[in-house]
Amino acid sequence: MTRRALKGLEDALGPKHTSTLLTVHNLGLLYTNQGKLAEAEAMYNRALQGYEHALGPDLMSSYIPALNTMFAFGDLFSQTDRKDMAKTMYTRALSGYAAVRGASSDICKDLEGRLQTLQLTTAETCDDASIDSKARESKSLVRRILRKARR
Repeated sequence: MTRRALKGLEDALGPKHTSTLLTVHNLGLLYTNQGKLAEAEAMYNRALQGYEHALGPDLMSSYIPALNTMFAFGDLFSQTDRKDMAKTMYTRALSGYAAVRGASSDICKDLEGRLQTLQLTTAETCDDASIDSKARESKSLVRRILRKARR
């Protein structure tokens, strides 16, 4: 059903229209929920590339549907043990949400928690010296993002 809706939107509005891309994102969520992770990844990637083409990188970084795709993409990367890629997506989403919704919003707090969880998971595989360094680095990154969003 979602694929048919996507086909209709592609025909009516074009494949790079933001309404079409929202359906692409939703299809990615559906695939994720069904455990079809490769298909979900393709949909999230398509949606992000489409948003960047339709909106440009600056507007995309504050467009809630694009941020939602980054968040979902981060979850997918985390689920498939690609922690560095998850961190990148979560950080991009956090930066955008902080600018749009405020650094103290629930979604920013959720993303901060996910970034910290990723850091802890990564730290379990590192030695003690690098754990402290990476933890400080992660906290510093989150603080810089939040400070930048408050300006």
